[in-house]
Amino acid sequence: MARLVMKFGGTSVANVDRIRNVARHVKREIDSGYEVAVVVSAMSGKTNELVAWVNDASKLYDPREYDSIVASGEQVTSGLLALALNEIGVRARSWQGWQIPVRTDDAHGSARIQSIDPTRLAEGFARGEVAVIAGFQGVHEATGRITTLGRGGSDTSAVAVAAAISAERCDIYTDVDGVYTTDPRIVPKARRLDRIAFEEMLEMASLGAKVLQVRSVEVAMVHRVKTFVRSSFDDPLDPRPGTLICDEEDIVEQQVVTGIAFSRDEAQITLRRVADKPGVAASIFGPLAEANINVDMIIQVVSDDAMTTDLTFTVGNADFERAKAILEKNWADIGLQSLHGATDVVKVSAIGVGMRSHAGVAARAFRALADKGVNIRAITTSEIKFSVLIDAEYTELAVRTLHTLYGLDKP
Repeated sequence: MARLVMKFGGTSVANVDRIRNVARHVKREIDSGYEVAVVVSAMSGKTNELVAWVNDASKLYDPREYDSIVASGEQVTSGLLALALNEIGVRARSWQGWQIPVRTDDAHGSARIQSIDPTRLAEGFARGEVAVIAGFQGVHEATGRITTLGRGGSDTSAVAVAAAISAERCDIYTDVDGVYTTDPRIVPKARRLDRIAFEEMLEMASLGAKVLQVRSVEVAMVHRVKTFVRSSFDDPLDPRPGTLICDEEDIVEQQVVTGIAFSRDEAQITLRRVADKPGVAASIFGPLAEANINVDMIIQVVSDDAMTTDLTFTVGNADFERAKAILEKNWADIGLQSLHGATDVVKVSAIGVGMRSHAGVAARAFRALADKGVNIRAITTSEIKFSVLIDAEYTELAVRTLHTLYGLDKP
């Protein structure tokens, strides 16, 4: 019998009525003949509440106890959904990560899944049970301690379970009905995509689209798990198909640009007149890496005298002050003249596997933005995307301009 994994996020299980609605979605797939595993998040807002309790109890908390506490939100939801399923005649039982087990490393708060043993889940399927699994959590085998996978980790749990049980597909249910060409709140003409390639979705997730956690897309791509993004608020008896995330080969007609993403979580740092000599880049980016500060765009401009260089790069907004403090501490080793920073910037990106076979895609964007009076501070490119850093006040104008430029407004 074919197997299916269904994942429901926090808004989908925000209260008991919504959990009952989820149960009806699950029953529809059971009635279609699937063996079903359901992965659930904590109720909307519950994880934030638990984190606040942790911080209130201890400012310098033990991360192992943090995981034990915040993982409890998913435990509640999985139990409630199992009850709701049994209430409508669908045999079900709840599973916590350690019971399966979902084995992870010991990086508490941001653990990575190492393996999932599907044996107990398969035994439950043989008994005719739906497995209702608490997402976001696992166990470190050596210590026996509960671990959590980081924000959005239930998406990763679902895709990893789908790979482990050889599911036909993984359906991620959320509060939107699929992946759109861009944020519909900014571009009303944004369209839902029927299909999107794994690589494109990975880029969109990492560049600001909030539909899926980046790591979940990575796992899906590595294990070739076909994944649907669907709405839990559709009628359980007549749901929309959503967006399929799949191999590039499964998409018959591929557009040059598939979508436009943007991220407001950006800060720019510019170092002026840095000594242009071997080892300087390492003295700048080495300490930032040791502090777990991710650096994105990097642009270097050599001065006329060939003795100094200007270096511009971006970090996450939350890391801006820490990054500046680290650079100022290493001022003498770096040998720079001045440091400038800005947080009123936004990164806008265009993504599409069609870029591989088309020249001049980015150049068209640069001209279109210039015509609208949008100044570009920095540019990065890869095989299937390009990103520009611009002033935050031009975000909506830039997104709309690029969305129209690449024909994404068209029905």
